[in-house]
Amino acid sequence: MEVGKELTEDMWQAIVKNDATYDDKMIYALKTTGIFCKPSCKSRMPNKVNVSIFNNVKEALSANFRPCKRCNPTKERLPDHEWVDEITKYIEANYNESLRLQTIAYMCHGSPYHMHRTFKRIKGITPASYIQQLRINKAAEFLIHTDRNIADIAIKVGIPSTTYFVTLFKKISGFTPKDYRQINRNYKDVL
Repeated sequence: MEVGKELTEDMWQAIVKNDATYDDKMIYALKTTGIFCKPSCKSRMPNKVNVSIFNNVKEALSANFRPCKRCNPTKERLPDHEWVDEITKYIEANYNESLRLQTIAYMCHGSPYHMHRTFKRIKGITPASYIQQLRINKAAEFLIHTDRNIADIAIKVGIPSTTYFVTLFKKISGFTPKDYRQINRNYKDVL
């Protein structure tokens, strides 16, 4: 991504204070998320070293930054499919962490309620169900391809409670993790 113009102290203060008087003077982008916002955006205060400044939306877009869903600097809606793709990528990159709807919505620049409805409409599954399914799929891979114990696998896929992990795994796969490992290892031995 292309770097914008120099961030002055006045510009930084406008971002920190969500100063709407700067909305027509500049756009700021975050190198870490690839998203650009208006100075008045109510999103979390960025780390100063990750901020790039642009004169306008066109410059930020040409530097391959995406518009924020919260402050909508382009005054256009990001197509729902693209937004859900962004949400999905975030979940897939962070499935092993504690993921709450509010956190995902915040990181993907939208409201939790709107994100939940849009995700379910596009994917046919809620974000929470998608996260659970992803975690169980990753756990199944670990069960087949490693000798890690079940408690370690549970933690590795973002489920700190082994009891809950075993219950969820059985609910989704139809097998306990131990049985799943045994069946799949026996199947591999036959081949």
